[in-house]
Amino acid sequence: MTIFTTQISLLLLILLSITTFHKTVCSNHTLVRCNEKDRETLLTFKEGINDSFGMISSWSIEKDCCSWEGVYCDNITSRVTEIDLKGHTFHESVKLLKGEMNLYILELEFLSYLDLSFNEFDVIRIPSIQHNFTHSSNLLFLDLSFNYSPTLHMDNLQWLSSLSSLKYLNLGGVFGVDLHKVTNWFEVVTSLPSLLELQLSRCNLNNFPSVEFLNLSSIVSLDLSSNNFTFHLPDGFFNLTKDITYLDLAMNNIYGEIPSSLLNLPNLRQLDLSSNMLSGFIPLTLGNLSSLNLLSIGSNNFSGEISKLTFSKLSSLDSLDLSNSNFVFQFDLDWVPPFQLSYLSLSNTNQGPNFPSWIYTQKSLFDLRLWSSGILLVDRNKFTNLIERIRGVLFLSNNSISEDISNLTLSCSLLHLDHNNFTGGLPNISPMTNHVDVSFNSFSGSIPHSWKNLSELKELNLWSNRLSGEVLAHLSASNQLQFLNLGENEFSGTIPIKMSQNLYLVILRANKFEGTIPQQLFNLSYLFHLDLAHNKLSGSFPHCIYNLTNMVTFHFYSYYVNTIELFTKGQEYVYDVKPDRRTIDLSSNSLSGELPLELFHLVQVQTLNLSHNNFVGTIPKDIGCMKNMESLDLSSNKFYGEIPQTMSILTFLGYLNLSYNNFDGKIPIGTQLQSFNASSYIGNPKLCGAPLNNCTAEEESKNATQSTRNEDSESIRESLYLGMGVGFAVGFWGICGSLFLIRKWRHAYFQFINRVGDKLYVTLIVKLNRKDVAKSITQFCDPNKGDLQELNQTEDYVDSQLSCDNDEREPPLSFFY
Repeated sequence: MTIFTTQISLLLLILLSITTFHKTVCSNHTLVRCNEKDRETLLTFKEGINDSFGMISSWSIEKDCCSWEGVYCDNITSRVTEIDLKGHTFHESVKLLKGEMNLYILELEFLSYLDLSFNEFDVIRIPSIQHNFTHSSNLLFLDLSFNYSPTLHMDNLQWLSSLSSLKYLNLGGVFGVDLHKVTNWFEVVTSLPSLLELQLSRCNLNNFPSVEFLNLSSIVSLDLSSNNFTFHLPDGFFNLTKDITYLDLAMNNIYGEIPSSLLNLPNLRQLDLSSNMLSGFIPLTLGNLSSLNLLSIGSNNFSGEISKLTFSKLSSLDSLDLSNSNFVFQFDLDWVPPFQLSYLSLSNTNQGPNFPSWIYTQKSLFDLRLWSSGILLVDRNKFTNLIERIRGVLFLSNNSISEDISNLTLSCSLLHLDHNNFTGGLPNISPMTNHVDVSFNSFSGSIPHSWKNLSELKELNLWSNRLSGEVLAHLSASNQLQFLNLGENEFSGTIPIKMSQNLYLVILRANKFEGTIPQQLFNLSYLFHLDLAHNKLSGSFPHCIYNLTNMVTFHFYSYYVNTIELFTKGQEYVYDVKPDRRTIDLSSNSLSGELPLELFHLVQVQTLNLSHNNFVGTIPKDIGCMKNMESLDLSSNKFYGEIPQTMSILTFLGYLNLSYNNFDGKIPIGTQLQSFNASSYIGNPKLCGAPLNNCTAEEESKNATQSTRNEDSESIRESLYLGMGVGFAVGFWGICGSLFLIRKWRHAYFQFINRVGDKLYVTLIVKLNRKDVAKSITQFCDPNKGDLQELNQTEDYVDSQLSCDNDEREPPLSFFY
């Protein structure tokens, strides 16, 4: 009985649990079901969107809108409360919205959070002022920033006035909302009674209100950076609010001195006044801002001294930027700051000749920027301990540091030691390193073994050192590599077939690389700068289907900008890498053979240098397709024939060198080709015409005749090939089509083929052994006949036997497939 009771109790418990679970599931399903009015509002918003990346592909009428991507509903009221459609472009994952941003979405009466930032909307539809919203807004958070379309404009902000509950507003962004036509922006945003955080950076604002009209008493975070404000910083500016914690006015045109009212902000934690035109001295009372954790006042016109008194009470300071300043830094050698920084920038300031000793005390540095600071001497032990601790960014470029750091293992993600005097071998670096620039130093030896594991490496610049060995074999794991500059070293070996498909710049100039140029190098679709000059490369120019998309069609990519040496127009330039500059330089090698036509279809190339090789052949007329060409050097090769007339249409050509070849005939007449002096054409004995000596009458006649003959020959050849192709196609399909469709013809054709084949076979055997074969055939075909006496009789007999073939014989149907 007890067992039975227990079983019944257990069964009831299970049933109760199932019932409860079912009710819970049903209840939850009911609770999150989308409100119909909200659904209609969301679908109206969707109508104008170009969702090419499938970001809101789940927004369909078949699904509950509370389950749509980026849509969140209240569990009790079932009303939409949050929409998060922030775009992103992380690695291979891209999610962006384009098209129309319809602010009718603000009709969602329970909406408290809306994020449409980092997309590519190109139109904003703003509800009319007369329309207004039909409810009292509950919106607390609104972020429309960083929409990257240059056509995105907003003519008014009046629609904001009804968002009385708004606490956070962000309309900033590069190529984002352009508010330069909005004259009342300040009146509108200050009318929002609950607003605490205002982000209007990069909005092209240029009309900053007078201080007497400022009313920011509720604001705790204000970002007006990167606009076009030009105004004097008034003394009462920092009296606007006592509660502000974040103030960013960087990258404007603000002038004047820092007013004393700055000291009236006891809660200020982050202050950025960098990249303006502020002047005067830094008040010592700045050190009274004890809550400050970020101070950025670099790139201004400040003067005077900076000493430990300036930072005496800034114990919370975490980030300090004094770069691009004329301060006189007066720090005692034994000074230990009251703070521990994670970020420090003293770039382009006068710190040298000794490395600032107080920086050695910073144990938490993640990002250190000290380029162009006049540093010559370091405390070796303290210096090595310091740079080995840094995990983020280490910029020591453009100093004169002479140290051997070959025994160190550096763990920073961005390493820039270029333009110094570092000696010895290269240091070991972390597998997580992204960018390495150690160019213009005196590093020697081979690439460390640890560099084989650099799977995250995107930029490598080793230009102008004394490095040697087979470097490219060490980079096989660097599949993310985009920028590769190994120029002016002593590297050797061959160019590997397998290289990163993300490369957009390859410089192997002035080394000892040998072997052929792999075809795979011309299948890098992002590549726009290729420099293999001054090596020992041999073989012919790769003949393959080029996939150099960036040299055929202009594409804009956001590349990491760096400075390289560019050799063009007969001289050396230094310029920042930009995706609108296309270069191919294979000069001073031992390359040979004719140039492929595919080369001249790279119409975006601006610099082409193939000089000092052994190339042969004529220059095809297709060179006229390269209409963006600015610098062309084919000198010191073995090219021959006439200079094609199409070269005269290269209107951007600023440098030309065709000297020391075997060109003949007259230089084509055209403003472009006659603008160069004789040095561009010398070393071609049979070449004439301006700017060289005039052609004789005989040469003129010969050139005209030869030109006409070449054109006629080419025309005849093209017509011949075309006729042959058409004739072959017609004949082939005429015969094959008839055989396939007409059964009787098909039988006759294969009977004929069989007879001819058998006859040829037997005749061959007969020729090899006349008597034996004759006798064998006779006995086999007609046993009653004796030996044949004459070969002709044998052949006649064979013919008669072949005519006995079965007329119905036909090849299998599979023959036609």
